[in-house]
Amino acid sequence: MASKRTAKTRESVSDYGYARVSAAVPVVALADPATNAARTIELMTAAAHDGAAVIAFPELGLTGYSVDDLVQQDALLDAALTALDAVRAATAGLSALVCVGVPLRIGDGLYNTAAVLHDGAIVGVVPKSYLPNYREFYEQRLFAAARDAPLDEATVLGQTVPFGPDLLFEAADLPGLVLHVEVCEDGWVPIPPSTWAALGGATVLVNLSGSPVTVGKEAYRRELSTSHSARNVAAHVYVASGFGESTTDLAWDGDALITENGTLLARTTPFETVAQTITADIDLDRLRQERARMISLRDQVGDYAELLRDLRRIPVTLGRRSDEGRLRRLVPPFPFVPPPGPDLDERCREVGHIQVQGLTQRLRSTGINRVVIGISGGLDSTLALLVAVDAFDRLGLPRSDILAYTMPGFATGDATLNRAHELMASLGVSGAEIDIRPACKQMLSDLDHPVARGEEHYDVTFENVQAGQRTSLLFRLANEHNALVLGTGDLSELALGWCTYGVGDQMSHYNVNGSVPKTLVRHLIGWAAETEQHDEKTVAVLHEVLADVISPELVPPGEDGAIQSTEDAVGPYELHDFFLYYVTRYGFRPRKVAYLARQAWSENYDDETINHWLRVFLKRFMANQFKRTAMPNGPKVGSGGSLSPRGDWRSPSDASATPWLDDLR
Repeated sequence: MASKRTAKTRESVSDYGYARVSAAVPVVALADPATNAARTIELMTAAAHDGAAVIAFPELGLTGYSVDDLVQQDALLDAALTALDAVRAATAGLSALVCVGVPLRIGDGLYNTAAVLHDGAIVGVVPKSYLPNYREFYEQRLFAAARDAPLDEATVLGQTVPFGPDLLFEAADLPGLVLHVEVCEDGWVPIPPSTWAALGGATVLVNLSGSPVTVGKEAYRRELSTSHSARNVAAHVYVASGFGESTTDLAWDGDALITENGTLLARTTPFETVAQTITADIDLDRLRQERARMISLRDQVGDYAELLRDLRRIPVTLGRRSDEGRLRRLVPPFPFVPPPGPDLDERCREVGHIQVQGLTQRLRSTGINRVVIGISGGLDSTLALLVAVDAFDRLGLPRSDILAYTMPGFATGDATLNRAHELMASLGVSGAEIDIRPACKQMLSDLDHPVARGEEHYDVTFENVQAGQRTSLLFRLANEHNALVLGTGDLSELALGWCTYGVGDQMSHYNVNGSVPKTLVRHLIGWAAETEQHDEKTVAVLHEVLADVISPELVPPGEDGAIQSTEDAVGPYELHDFFLYYVTRYGFRPRKVAYLARQAWSENYDDETINHWLRVFLKRFMANQFKRTAMPNGPKVGSGGSLSPRGDWRSPSDASATPWLDDLR
C-alpha cells in the first residue's frame, strides 16, 4: 500500500454532484417569535457557512407548534410576521434555500405554512394540505387547508410570492437540485404532495413537522422517511419540533432525519435539551442515474404527465457555497460487503442462501447429482466448496458425490496443496489429486515453448497452459462421472479479465461465485469461520486461506522466494471492487469515482496510487468484455449487480475506454 494522501486544495462537494442539506432543531421559546427568530438565524447562519444548499426548520417553528388557540391571536400573528421578516433579512448574502414554519394570514384564511427564503427574499410559501383532526390534533379548528386558498399567489411582507403546495424550487447553478416542501401530515397520507413533486422532478423532499413523540413513533418515522425516499428515488429531509414545546399533554423529541433512496444518512439525538443541526451531502448524480434506469418510474410520469405539467417551477440561483472538506456522508470502503451491525449475520446468511439455491435448482433441473470442482487452497475455490457442501446437505445428497480435485502445477506451493487436502478431508467430500505437470510439459513441447527447452520463460502461454489443463481435466472428469463442473471464478476476476478464456477458469457448467466480488468472498469465508458453522479442522483451514497472499501460483517463486502475487500484477482488489461498484452500479464519471475513493481510502492510498489503479481498472474492464459475454450461468447475489450479459451488464466487446480515461485525466 502507498503512503497516506497528502494535503491538497480543498474540493467542493457540489463539483462532484452533491448537494449539502441541513435540518435544524432549535430550542423553542413558546409563543415568543422574536426569540425563535434569533435562534433560527443563529442555526441558519452556521449551516449556510458550512455549505448547506437547503436548510429546514420545524413546523410552526417561529411560534412553537403547541401554542394551540393562541395561534389565532393577532398579537402572536403580528409577532410571527415580524420574526419572519427578521429571518428573511438574515438570509441576504446566503446561498442556501431556507425553509421555516410560520402561521400566516392570507386573505381571510389562516394557514400553517412553510416559507422558503433565499438571499433576502421570500421565494415561495407552501400551505399545509392535510390538517389532522384526530386524537391530540385539532388543526382544522385553527387553520384553512391549502385546497381552500382562492389564490395561487400571496402578499407577504409587501412581496407578492407564489403560494401553494405545487411549488418546485430549481437550482439553476446546482444541476439536479429541485426542492419541494410540505408540512407534517402531508407526508403521512397515502399519496403525499411530495410524491407528485418527485414524479415532476423534485429530488430533495422536505417535511417540516411538529410531531409529538409517543412510544414507537421514532421507529415509525424512520420507516416512513426511508421508504418515502426509496419509493420516490429522492432525498427526504424530515425535521420535528423539540425541547421547549408545551408538555401539558404531550412530549417532543426533536427528531430530524435525512434519508436518500432508502438509506438513512443522518439523524438527531432524541430528547436533547439543546439545539441540534444535522447535515448530509445528497448524491444528485445517484438519484439521476437511478431515475433514468427505472423505466417503470418514467412510465408513471407519462401516466400523470398532464397533472405534473401544472407544477410550478421557480428558478433560483444559489451562488457559490463553502461546501468543502470531507464529504458529509459515509462512503463505505467495501461497498459490496454487508456493513457491521445487527443485520450482519442475516445478510451474510442470505448471500449463502442465494448461492446455494442457485446450485440446488441447477442440480434438480438437470437431474445430475454430482459436481466436480477444482480446489486450489485459495479463496474462490474454498467458498465454492462451502456452497456445494451446503447445497448437497439440503438436498440430502452424500458429500462424497462432491468430487474435489487438487491439481498441482509448476508453482503450486506445499502450503496451498496441503490446505486443499485438509479442506477436502475435513468437509468429507471425495478428494483426489491429479498432477498436471506431465500433460503441461507435453503441450509446452508441442508448442516448442522456451520452457520445454530448459529456459526460464514464464509468459502468458506458460501460465495458460496450466490453467487450461486444469479446466480441461475438470470437464472430462465431469463427463466420466456424470457431474457438473462447478465454477469458482469471482466477479472481480471477470471485471479485470483476470481469467483464462474458453478452456480455462473462465468456463464451467455453473458458477456460484460469478457475481461475488473478491472482497465479499473473503468476508464470507471469514464469517463462516467466526460463526462456527464447521468443525475445528475446517475453521483452522479457513483462517489459513484468509491469511495467505492471493496468487494463481502459475509462475515459480523468484530468487528471493517471493511467490507470484495477483495484486502486485493487477492491483489491490479492495480498490478494484470499489471502482467496479461505482462504475457499473451507478455509471459515475471516473473523476467522481476517484473522489469517492479518496474519501474512503485516503488513510491507505494517496491520490496518485488511486488514479493509477483506476486507470488500470478502466483499461482492463473495457478490454475484457469478450470474456464476460460468454460467461456461464450463475445466480445474481447483490444489488451491486453482476456482469452477466443476460442480466445486469450488456456491452459491446470492442468499445473504447477513451472517454473514461479522458474524464479521469
